[in-house]
Amino acid sequence: MSDVINEATSLESGNASNQPQGTVLVVEDDPTLRRTLNTTLTALGFDIGQAATGEDALIRLRMVDYDVVLLDMNMPGMGGIEACRRMRKLYPRLPILMLTVRDSEDDKVAGLDSGADDYITKPFQMRELTARIRAAIRRTRAPEANVDEPLAIGDIRLDPIRRVVEKAGVSVHLTPKEFQILQLMMEKAGMVISHSTLLTAAWGPEHLESREYLRVVMNSLRKKLEADPANPEYILTESHIGYRFRDK
Repeated sequence: MSDVINEATSLESGNASNQPQGTVLVVEDDPTLRRTLNTTLTALGFDIGQAATGEDALIRLRMVDYDVVLLDMNMPGMGGIEACRRMRKLYPRLPILMLTVRDSEDDKVAGLDSGADDYITKPFQMRELTARIRAAIRRTRAPEANVDEPLAIGDIRLDPIRRVVEKAGVSVHLTPKEFQILQLMMEKAGMVISHSTLLTAAWGPEHLESREYLRVVMNSLRKKLEADPANPEYILTESHIGYRFRDK
């Protein structure tokens, strides 16, 4: 909490933007943190709505078209996980950033599996939080991509129709599983994808415990796509959680 409050003060003093940044619904049962987020994000140019429970958040989402939701995982009543599931079902493209307790790996995995796009650990730095919010808003405001259009990030280009992957213009041979996983990650660039989501997509729900399958595929993809597989710039590991393909 102190990290958030301390940085909020410095940000408010000189970094507020005159341009509208987007609308954010803060769903947090801690009134002190809720006020801090409201004050700081408002000073930075965001239009903020507040809710103390998942039930209240769902009501507010029916009244206002928010660009992104900051959702606390541990709340009384419905709770963050169930609220996230309902939000994702009702609003498939709405970015949801889950606020979780530091080092709670189970919480992070549960949040991602319930439909969250990303997570922020408490206590957090405001600069990181606002960067994640802006990235989420950029993704949701971008025109919805045609699933058949090529994906290009950095030197990596994937053509889903021709099933061709190129690195700096040079064709790279991938196995079917490697191609499938790479395509999923590039489609969700910048977002954390949990182990279970990747395993279900590529091998089916009966292989949720087969993480060694993922390790083999990710190691192979890094050898084929990264300049330095030991220090990847594209395929990033979220320790104990899953993987993230770098944002554009």
